[in-house]
Amino acid sequence: MGKKPLALAVASACLSLYAFSSAQAAGFVEDSKATLSMRNFYINTDNRNGSAKPSKNEEWGQGFMLNYQSGYTQGTVGFGVDAVGMLGLRLDGGGRVGKSTAERQPSTSGSFPLDTDGSYENEFSSLGLTAKVKVSETELRYGTLSPKLPVVTINDGRLLPQTFQGGQIQSKEIKDLTFTAGQLSKTKTRGSSSSDNLSIAGANSATGENTNKFWYAGADYQLTKDLTLQYYYGNLEDFYKQHFLGLGHSIKLGEGTFKTDLRYFNSKDDGANNNTSSYYTSGYYGGNTLKGKVDNQLYSALFAYTIQGHTVAAGYQISNGNSDFPFINTGGGATAYINTDAQIAKFNRAGEDTWQVRYSYDFAAVGMPGLTAGVVYLRGDNIDTGRGDRSEWERDFTVTYVIPQGTFKGLGLSWKNASFRTGLPASAQNASGVPGARDQDENRLIVSYSLPLL
Repeated sequence: MGKKPLALAVASACLSLYAFSSAQAAGFVEDSKATLSMRNFYINTDNRNGSAKPSKNEEWGQGFMLNYQSGYTQGTVGFGVDAVGMLGLRLDGGGRVGKSTAERQPSTSGSFPLDTDGSYENEFSSLGLTAKVKVSETELRYGTLSPKLPVVTINDGRLLPQTFQGGQIQSKEIKDLTFTAGQLSKTKTRGSSSSDNLSIAGANSATGENTNKFWYAGADYQLTKDLTLQYYYGNLEDFYKQHFLGLGHSIKLGEGTFKTDLRYFNSKDDGANNNTSSYYTSGYYGGNTLKGKVDNQLYSALFAYTIQGHTVAAGYQISNGNSDFPFINTGGGATAYINTDAQIAKFNRAGEDTWQVRYSYDFAAVGMPGLTAGVVYLRGDNIDTGRGDRSEWERDFTVTYVIPQGTFKGLGLSWKNASFRTGLPASAQNASGVPGARDQDENRLIVSYSLPLL
């Protein structure tokens, strides 16, 4: 008889622990989401001048991305985990068997990683895991991150998106205020399965001029439902420190909506970038000096008016200082959080003044939901070079159709066409202060589909 109370107590404790664990795990499982995203991507780039090979480049691939997001365990402190698995398959492109001339070799900024002989790998894959903890309205994430912030943002312009490694905390404890801070250490570029340290354009990162520390912090404050203010700070160790101020405003004007997007960046050198030439960035520093320390102030304004499916926009950007506008760029494709980051060029050169006009139309206004089209024209002048001020322009045209209903609901088809011209003779490019800026025509065809699994 003496053993029964003990046995009952142990059994009761086990049942209580099981019930507690089940309750804790309920949110983790029940709130989980999983999506399989598929992207078929073709790109054709035709360099219209210059002698470097390849002059023409074609790539075609199929990408798969499985994205799993758990819920949080119940309780004051919630725990969870996210995972993203990516696979890229080369269907056709540069470096094909029997085509070994330089003209047909792949470029180093394509959709696929390169093998040791300079040809494309036939496939590449990666797995990213993220641990997350949540207390009230504050969330801590550590592992694979996909930031989309003014001082750092992923590039998603090819088959698979770029990711970063690091830690981030985001808090929404105060109404209408979102605070974000973190540190990044490495990145997987859009055409790679390996992680690299961080660097900037112009630096000789191949010989170790890079870093594994990028600190950032900032806040988004929704002053009213139509007005958002932003401040962010970023520090890429041994390269640059950057301050950002932003304002986004929307107001009803007649039957349409008028939107304002104002951005300001102030970027200065940090550490080795101040005095070590292998850490220098690109720009113009007088004479024939095209590299030096970070020194850039960028001002940007974009205004848009939308009415009955039509959107008309115009903007202007000024890039002051000796250096180009700096951002994390290890090669292999990167995105800058500026309104002039177009399909081919970024219009971020030292001294460059850029104006742009945009027009787009949503055909839902005439009974064709899912179909949109748009055109953008940008022109940059007063680029500082050793041969006097130079100019460049780009015209982008996009047509997209997403099937709105039926069996293939959500299937997207997109054509992106761009033309870029520098106005520079090919023989003058290396001495012009606009290195690598070849005239280009480019087409991209994209078929995408996302399948919810959970």
